[in-house]
Amino acid sequence: MNQKQALISGVLAGIGASLCCVAPLVLLGLGIGGAWVANLTLFEPVRPVFLLLTLFFLGLAFRKLYLAPPACDPGKPCAEGATLKRRRIVFWLVAVPLLGLVAFPWYAPLLLR
Repeated sequence: MNQKQALISGVLAGIGASLCCVAPLVLLGLGIGGAWVANLTLFEPVRPVFLLLTLFFLGLAFRKLYLAPPACDPGKPCAEGATLKRRRIVFWLVAVPLLGLVAFPWYAPLLLR
């Protein structure tokens, strides 16, 4: 699994982890309501599984970007320092909001005070 696949997998798992809590709030904020929105809370029991998957895939992407030596032939675009720098920037631009999204149920009560 390369860095891009690990990052995409982490994003999808993060969306799954926040589906029970953030999705109803976003839908109601957009004016979309109904009794079916309450059914999204049924995803709460599987939230820990998605949370672990999110952390696993983000950790895998971090390891490939920072800890593992780049496996790239000289002369290829991935061997350039600028490419690695862009990949790291994209990782952080995705990881920080994703972790905020996953942690939403813990800080949401603070926003409602």
